Amino acid sequence: MTRITTIGFDADDTLWHNERFFRMTQDHFATLLADYTDRDTLMARLLDAERRNLGQYGFGVKGFVLSMIETAIEVTEERVPASVIAELLAAGQEMLRHPIELLPHALDAIATLAPSHRLVLITKGDLLDQERKLAQSGLGEMFDAVEIVSDKTPPIYAGIFARHGEGPEAALMVGNSMRSDVIPPIMAGGWGVHVPHGLEWEIEQAEAPVQHPRFRQLADLGELPDLIGWIDGS
Repeated sequence: MTRITTIGFDADDTLWHNERFFRMTQDHFATLLADYTDRDTLMARLLDAERRNLGQYGFGVKGFVLSMIETAIEVTEERVPASVIAELLAAGQEMLRHPIELLPHALDAIATLAPSHRLVLITKGDLLDQERKLAQSGLGEMFDAVEIVSDKTPPIYAGIFARHGEGPEAALMVGNSMRSDVIPPIMAGGWGVHVPHGLEWEIEQAEAPVQHPRFRQLADLGELPDLIGWIDGS
């Protein structure tokens, strides 16, 4: 097997908590709109809006807030009170200020692998928000590069691993999203390692490529150094 020289890490819900803040805001959204529709219908309408808007707004808090506002206008037949819109904007601003809480083993795994491998943070979302979270995480200086991308596709991974290593064949990507962090790097020729978070956005769900020889799933990041050692033959 080709030795791994570059390791890509997803950020949100791989290195630190993120999805739970979206879930908390969705709960508040459902409470605000409870007089107009039931929760299940509201969440389905919101998910539809998020899917529609990805091409325009991209990933992250800002697109999420705009999709909530759009959904609120739709389900209330344009009668949503201005006070509700104001509360949704305030909720989005609070999400952009939430403190960073590292997931178990994130710091130790990165500190263990940084001396021997090129580490690249590869994340989607709002540029300013992702830069803020990385700065607050205390992990920034351990990465050799940071790539904040509009989407995660096989060509994007191939380009990143070519710039920051010997190409995808000598690269491994680890993350919580099967759709974004695992399948595309495997399609590009690299390894895809899934570390489930427990909370997963429906848009990021996909079937695991369990038969692929370059797919692995770990219980947590604490198992990553041993996997890298096995691949590298050490």
